[in-house]
This record gives sequence, C-alpha cells and structure tokens, in this order.
Amino acid sequence: MISKIKSELEKKKGEKLHFRFNGARNQIEEFDGEIQNTYNFIFTIKTLGDTSRIKSFTYSDVLIDNLEIIDNE
Repeated sequence: MISKIKSELEKKKGEKLHFRFNGARNQIEEFDGEIQNTYNFIFTIKTLGDTSRIKSFTYSDVLIDNLEIIDNE
C-alpha cells in the first residue's frame, strides 16, 4: 500500500496541489504547495505563497488520513 502511495505522489511531482494536514490536538492546517521530492520513507512539499517553506511528511501520513491531498482542478 505504501508503494502505491509513493508512486501516485511521484506522478504528481511539480503539480500545484492543496493539502489539509490534521496535526496534533485536532489542529487542521491547510496550504497550497508542490511535491518536490520523494524519498524512501518521506516526501517533501514546497509551500506556495508569501512564506514559502519546505515541509516533510511520511507516506503513512497519507495512508492514515493525517494528510489529505486535493487536486486543484
């Protein structure tokens, strides 16, 4: 299952996407960004906007719905 998530994320590299992250204590963070790189256990997202940052997540975050990826179509 993790390998399927990884391959799907690799296909979306460079696309502008919307992300919703369910963090600690039920804090929800939403941001736009692009998937920059995929590694063995993590992937990185460059946020778009005034404060461009690099965020890293695990494929498990997607699997257990801590990180939701929404296409901007």
